[in-house]
Amino acid sequence: MREYHRDGAFQAKGSGNAYASCRLCGRDCSVDRFSGERGFCGESQSLRLASASIHRGEEPPVTGEGGSGTIFVTGCTLRCSFCQNWQISRASMGAEADAALFADICLRLESAGAENVNIVTGSHVIPAIAEGLREAKLRGLSVPALWNSSAYERPEALDPASDCLDVFLPDLKTLDASLAARFFGAPDYPELAVSAIDWMVGSKPLRYAPCRKARTEGASADLPEIVVSGTIVRHLVIPGRLESTRAVLALFAERWAGKALLSLMTQYTPVRPDSRADAALPADRYVNGAEYAEVMDMLQEYGIEDGYYQELENGDEWLPDFGRTNPFASDLSVPIWHWKTGFVREKDG
Repeated sequence: MREYHRDGAFQAKGSGNAYASCRLCGRDCSVDRFSGERGFCGESQSLRLASASIHRGEEPPVTGEGGSGTIFVTGCTLRCSFCQNWQISRASMGAEADAALFADICLRLESAGAENVNIVTGSHVIPAIAEGLREAKLRGLSVPALWNSSAYERPEALDPASDCLDVFLPDLKTLDASLAARFFGAPDYPELAVSAIDWMVGSKPLRYAPCRKARTEGASADLPEIVVSGTIVRHLVIPGRLESTRAVLALFAERWAGKALLSLMTQYTPVRPDSRADAALPADRYVNGAEYAEVMDMLQEYGIEDGYYQELENGDEWLPDFGRTNPFASDLSVPIWHWKTGFVREKDG
């Protein structure tokens, strides 16, 4: 395992069945989103986006040399009690994007040097995003497309989009149904997430390639490789809940080791999206040094070597604010598009 620094509306063609009686995620809302009904995610059939930027705080084979082209989607299928992106997951920040605009954003990210386009929390609009990606690829998009999700989605919903997705970055938040019910609002999360990750790992073999700079300037030991196919399973360590982390690591070692990468994250921050002092949080503090050491021991215990772990660095300076043109710190992110302003001029970044 290698350490890394955190620093850190359109209607899809052929998607009528998916939105007319929506069962894209585990909620089984079965609402008609075409007619204006809203399910758990709070979204209609329209795709809404919050921001797009060159982000430099992802795992090394995702960030590469040029950064990851993150596209944040409005809405969410979970209700994590400590959601760091609550402004878009539940406060509805975002603007509608048609297929042409989505493709424009992807192509603008690539032209700005992004190693990939990294689509964050789009499970509730899979058909729309798939159509947008296909249009972008028809117009010349050549970097990999990454699916960055909570894994609370159905393989049958993802399968029609598999032709335009290259890399999967699913969370595996917990295998504890009671924990999932209380803090993520989804008691069936473990079952659905494991099923989705099984599909992802089986769908795309793990494969690397030189980063864009290495391809244009020649290979160098100082230039990283990027992942262009495969799955990186992410798990966030929650303070005081190390038994949940142990279960996830044991399952990864048994089921996906050698086929996928693990990304172990220690950036838990006690955010309260609803601003209530009594809001239920799994922990009201950061991961401490003793817990960090224990988790590092777990990696050795289960023999997990392929992947990445974050350095322990507590603080909230890196938390995003999607009300700003650049939601992240300037040394972490370069804004390309924002829901309030549209495309961002270079001097405004």
